[in-house]
Amino acid sequence: MKEVLYETNLKSLPLLNRGKVRDVYGVGDDHLLIVTTDRLSAFDVILPDPIPGKGAVLTAVSNFWFDRTADLMPNHLAHMTLKEAVPDAAERNAIEGRAIVVRKLNALPVEAIVRGYLIGSGWKDYQQTGAVCGIALPAGLKMADKLPEPIFTPSTKAAVGDHDENIDFDKTRELIGAELAEQVRDVSLAIYTRCAAYALERGIIIADTKFEFGLDDGGRLVLIDELLTPDSSRFWPADTYEPGSSPASFDKQYVRDYLETLDWDKTPPGPALPHDVIVRTAEKYREAQTRLTT
Repeated sequence: MKEVLYETNLKSLPLLNRGKVRDVYGVGDDHLLIVTTDRLSAFDVILPDPIPGKGAVLTAVSNFWFDRTADLMPNHLAHMTLKEAVPDAAERNAIEGRAIVVRKLNALPVEAIVRGYLIGSGWKDYQQTGAVCGIALPAGLKMADKLPEPIFTPSTKAAVGDHDENIDFDKTRELIGAELAEQVRDVSLAIYTRCAAYALERGIIIADTKFEFGLDDGGRLVLIDELLTPDSSRFWPADTYEPGSSPASFDKQYVRDYLETLDWDKTPPGPALPHDVIVRTAEKYREAQTRLTT
């Protein structure tokens, strides 16, 4: 495995954005280079300790799903090779396996969240209102229960360090227009349904996930960012799943659960992680990749 990569500093390309996990560079007028680092964010705060190998896992898993869903929705992956985008061999070697070249698109201001199970902020919302993002659910559901059918519960996209805000479908229509909102909802549910069924065959429950979309110059919808990774989704082992408590996890929920035990107000700076939490989280990411892609 290559060295841990907390952040990149490529000299040959302009840095456009350093996000929670990804560093984004400009490649000419029409393309971007996205490098997925080993940074970890939890509760929308970037933690000081990287997870070794995480960036390579996220890149491989995303690319796997992009290939399996290309018939449902075009994605942002470009035909330009990494060598064409980063001619310098030393710079390219440092990011190989973690970098993708994508088309430059206009990102939508909402995150498309699909929930198949009742957990996280959805569970908290349900306890208070009997609904999730305005979608009424049956009474008497337990934490981590499977929902009668997957639901679309979008959120606004927050700046780094801020918290995303759950919104209802009417607000989504206001933000991006009714026709586009319905297209985003329908394809999000279709992608989730297909991929959750595939993952379940390999012993992984995808409890919920987040998709992001952009528009090309012709106004066509395109899938962007990452897809069904342990960072953008909750992955649970199917063989130990039992409603009523927070299930064991293949994703950063392991870190979230640890952070919940601390006296930390979930604002920057994030706390350091113990060595065993880092190691265990890295193992979980790699196990998810292996189960899904091999």
